[in-house]
Amino acid sequence: MDIDKKYMPEFAARKAICDIGRRMYEKDFVAANDGNISIKVGKNMIICTPTGVSKGYMTPDMLVKMNMKGEVISGKLKPSSEIKMHLRVYQENDTVMAVTHAHPPIATSFAIAGIELDQALLPEAVVMLGTVRIAPYATPGTQEVPDSIAPFCKTDNAVLLANHGALTWGRDITEAYHRLESLEYYAKIVMYTSSIIGKTNLLSCSQVNQLIDLKHKMGIHTGGLPTCSISESNMGPFQTIEVKESEISKEQMLEQIAAKVTQAVLAKLK
Repeated sequence: MDIDKKYMPEFAARKAICDIGRRMYEKDFVAANDGNISIKVGKNMIICTPTGVSKGYMTPDMLVKMNMKGEVISGKLKPSSEIKMHLRVYQENDTVMAVTHAHPPIATSFAIAGIELDQALLPEAVVMLGTVRIAPYATPGTQEVPDSIAPFCKTDNAVLLANHGALTWGRDITEAYHRLESLEYYAKIVMYTSSIIGKTNLLSCSQVNQLIDLKHKMGIHTGGLPTCSISESNMGPFQTIEVKESEISKEQMLEQIAAKVTQAVLAKLK
């Protein structure tokens, strides 16, 4: 039987899930039996974490094999009811090979507060995540949850679950988990700069564009464009303008830029 090399072998997937589970537990991304992890091991097959087991104490034999319909193929334990989220991500985006769900405390706090992570503060966050939006609240374990995250699966790399936690995915388990770590670190920096230090300096739109080009060269074409600024350091004597597509139309943005360019030219002619 030919083995499709794009899928991780089942034994390796089981070992990787246990390793990622320990990392999540040691970093306090989960408490008690929270969180779940899955890896796609075939066109119609995933390996996932069981319900009722701490992610820090799993062994490969505890994991569950399921098909994409959510039917258990093998495993002594039951899968988490939240596996519906994972299955929906795989169904919506066939490039995804792994999904992680956890409750990292700072990112989850933003999810509870209803604050999206959408500022261009860190180059790594721009490349790894882009923007992180919030899916509407849904009762855990119900069909509402996969329905709430469906709109984000093709365009984003991660999503905050309102009053719940975070969900990340990737082309392999390493990418999916690294996005989870990056999400919590991004949230921590936003918390420090906005609430503790009380000052942020956004990356300029020019700098963000360079990072987007870099991201595309890495084969990442999802994540969205975070809020950036047209700053004095990059545009000469122009006043800083924060640009966010949801708050200002492209036409208005171009008008403001044109006005600043005109002011700068006239100033030089005097």
